[in-house]
Amino acid sequence: MTQGCSTPVTVGADHSTTDLPILLAELHQHLTSGDVVDVVLAPEPEETWTPVRALDLLVGAGFELLGSPRQDSHWVKVRARRIRSLPDTVGPDMRILMVGLNPSPASADSGIGYARPGNRFWPAILEAGLASVDRDPLHALTHHGIGMTDLVRRTTRRADEIDRDEYRAGRERVERLVDWLQPRTVCFVGLSGWRITVNRQAVAGIQPVGFGGRPAYVMPHTSGVNAHSKLSDLVSHLRSVNQLAETSST
Repeated sequence: MTQGCSTPVTVGADHSTTDLPILLAELHQHLTSGDVVDVVLAPEPEETWTPVRALDLLVGAGFELLGSPRQDSHWVKVRARRIRSLPDTVGPDMRILMVGLNPSPASADSGIGYARPGNRFWPAILEAGLASVDRDPLHALTHHGIGMTDLVRRTTRRADEIDRDEYRAGRERVERLVDWLQPRTVCFVGLSGWRITVNRQAVAGIQPVGFGGRPAYVMPHTSGVNAHSKLSDLVSHLRSVNQLAETSST
């Protein structure tokens, strides 16, 4: 598909609004980077629907917005380009929403978060008992209530390629996502994302302020280059996150 011959794609007909993130993730996976589509988001008529939420979901699904949206009472239509990225895997009844910085090339190209060689996210989350299938974000969501997103959906090789405006916009988007879906707790994977967007002096652990109205936990980054944290340390943090989710009410 190209921008000149984009075909409208309707997403969400006969579905609730909370189904849209996974439906958009499926659309992302069926396209290739650079494909342009006119996306019509049309959840069930009784759902409250706004352009802000529609655009947030498209950005979270790994799309770049092209032009202004058109809106009716029950649908939003916007032209979007599929970028080299990951889509959110989020939905209702999440126990934990994992928030990373942004996708690495390995993650974007594989469609699996934290897929870069040497990253210890999946070994740690399996050992901690938060997930039961390796490198399967959808299974983690549907069977264990573990959702995944990033502050920034643009893929880079290094975190310092992201500017502060992108981080600020990403924080606002993820806060709206949390406020809408109300996970039991939010876990930032890596101190830098929290320090850049919330509190420069933060240390790992439960945070004194929440995020989007929910309890927040910050853990060390799971990257293999983070020599300060062993796998056992990461497992311990994830077990603490799980305990926070168990004791938090929605």
